[in-house]
Formats: sequence, C-alpha cells, structure tokens
Amino acid sequence: MVDTLVIGGGIAGLSLAARCVKHGSVVVLEAESAFGYHSSGRSVAHAHFGLGDDVIRALTALSMERLAEVPEDGSPPAGVVHPSLHIASADDLDALDELEAQHRRFATNFYRIGGIEAQDMVPVLTDWSVNEAVLDYAALKLDADVMLQGHIRAVRSGGGQMHCSSQVKAIVCSNGGWVVETTSESYRAARIVNAAGAWADVIADMAGVSQIKLEPRRRTVISFDGPSGQDISNWPFIKTVGEGFYMLPEGAGRLLASSMDATPCEPCDAAPEELDIATAAHRVEEGTTLEIRRIHHSWAGLRSFARDERPVVGFAPDAPGFFWFAGQGGFGLQTSPALADLGEHLLFGTPLPEEFAGFGLSPELLSPDRLRA
Repeated sequence: MVDTLVIGGGIAGLSLAARCVKHGSVVVLEAESAFGYHSSGRSVAHAHFGLGDDVIRALTALSMERLAEVPEDGSPPAGVVHPSLHIASADDLDALDELEAQHRRFATNFYRIGGIEAQDMVPVLTDWSVNEAVLDYAALKLDADVMLQGHIRAVRSGGGQMHCSSQVKAIVCSNGGWVVETTSESYRAARIVNAAGAWADVIADMAGVSQIKLEPRRRTVISFDGPSGQDISNWPFIKTVGEGFYMLPEGAGRLLASSMDATPCEPCDAAPEELDIATAAHRVEEGTTLEIRRIHHSWAGLRSFARDERPVVGFAPDAPGFFWFAGQGGFGLQTSPALADLGEHLLFGTPLPEEFAGFGLSPELLSPDRLRA
C-alpha cells in the first residue's frame, strides 16, 4: 500500500510530491516519456504580477522569495531577477492604473514610467504601443528544468518512486483506498493526488469522481531574430496590459513572443497552428519597429483553467482520498511554492505560512467545493 500516489509529473505533481515524501511513501506516475513534457516544459517561465486576479497575485507574492533562493546544496536557483515591463497605449491607461495598484499591494520594487523611458529600455517599441508603463525590477526569469529537477531529486532522496511512460488506464475505489492500473503496473494507494494537468478531468472520470470542468487552452510561442548586431539580453520581459503580445529576450540575439492566445481545445500534445504563428508575428510587428523575416522555432502548450481561473486544491467532496491539484493555468511555475504549501497543509495538517492569512488567502478560495454550484 502506497501512502500517496501522484498522477502527473509536471510542476504541480512534482512540487507536491516533494512535500509528500516527508509524510510517507510516494509514487509519481507520468504518462509521457519525460517529466514536465507538456505545459511545464513549454512555458516561457517568467514570474510577474501581470497574471490572474488577487488570489493568483497573492500566491505569486508568497512564492517569489523562495523561487529566487539559492538551494542549500549550491545548485542554481529556480529564478534570477529579470525586470518585467508592462506597457500601455493611450487607450489602455485605465488597465495600467489597475495593474499599478496591484503592484503597489504585492510587488517590492516597481515604478510607473513614461513612454520615452520605456523606449530607452526597449528602442523598438513604438509611440503608439507605449504611452506609459509599469516597470517591475523584482520579476524573475524562471528555469523550468531547474525547478523540475530539484523536485525530482527531493522525491528520490525521500525514498519516492517515479515512473515515466506510465499512463493510467483504470482507477477503482476499493476497501478505503484506491487501485490504479497503468500500462505496466498496478498500485494500491491510500490517497490519490490528481495533478494530471489538462487530463485531470479524464483521471476523475476513471475514478468515478465528479469533474471540475477544466478547460485546456492552447498558447503559441515563436522565436525570431532581434535587431541585427545588438545584444538584447538585457531587455526586460515586455507585456501589453491589453490585447497584444508579450516578448522577452532569448540569449543575446533572439526574442520569444506570443499573442497571448488562449484557444480552447481538448487535452492533447499541443502543436502550433499557422494562424496562431502569424498572429503572434503580426502583433509584434504592429507594436514595434521589428520586421520578422524568419521564425526560427515555434511551439504550443496547454494551460488548463477552472471556470473562475483559479487553481483547484483539495479533496473531492464526493470521493474521500481523491485530492485535486489542478487548474494552475499559466501561473503554475510562479505559484508552485505557495500551492505546495497549501497542498501539504490540506493533505497532512502542516501549518500554513502566516502570510497566507495576511493576504486574505484561505483554503476555501481554491477548494473544489466552490465549483459544485
């Protein structure tokens, strides 16, 4: 009998599994051939306060310091400081006012700047695209692989078992526990953590548990050359506050960008579509002086959301021992330390950090119970 069986080997499942090994035996099952194969491995991985509502920003604030910490073993930190620049046209200043207010509550080192100052930092921005901006010097560039590998080491050093290419085929509630059949093995567990990302409702169906009606949404990213002959590695992460694009440097000479598309789709191994690629390039060219002559690489990933776009963390009300840990949307990496705090608290009764209450966060805000109405 395994104490905790975690289904899903992305940042959600691995971050919580690293906590679970402190409380008993753990098995992690990942359907794909590698951990972090889907959303976690396809994110541009920049932590900032331009995502989500107050709950998401509070979870981000509770996570930022730990993401920047250097681990005791001397391995690289999950994140390094890299500013974010949230730009607004004259038509979007109300949205920028709101974002500034959110930064005032959650961020530690930010400034409201004018368009000319923003263009001094990123000369390719046009007068039309940036009337004013919020510049956050405390944002972090995250390394998803460093994060995933750190959690993998923690699980293994704690005695946990980890298996890739282990697709779940059947789940049965039996004698107060769960029997999980995979393509190669059968497991009996006291509890299941459903961290299956876009497939979380599929796992629930197998277990006879009510779905939470997650919606996977496809997002596309393109890679292309920056201005010829310029080192752009010190450019900030750039994001429009309204409809538009985000863009960030990839090394000294290339840029990554997205139109921030969020196309509903079925759970799948997401691939970029030509229209989404073209839209991303068009949005960048519309808001900058850049001409994208060649797209070197493009990819897509799925970001899964509950209907209120908040994570779902807690035991299923209709299935004792079935624990939801899903719906992290596009903020799973940057909120993973705080969400793991909450998951460990609900699973094992460990105390929540005092800062949760200070930000007005409670388990009820993310409980699957809220989605039953």
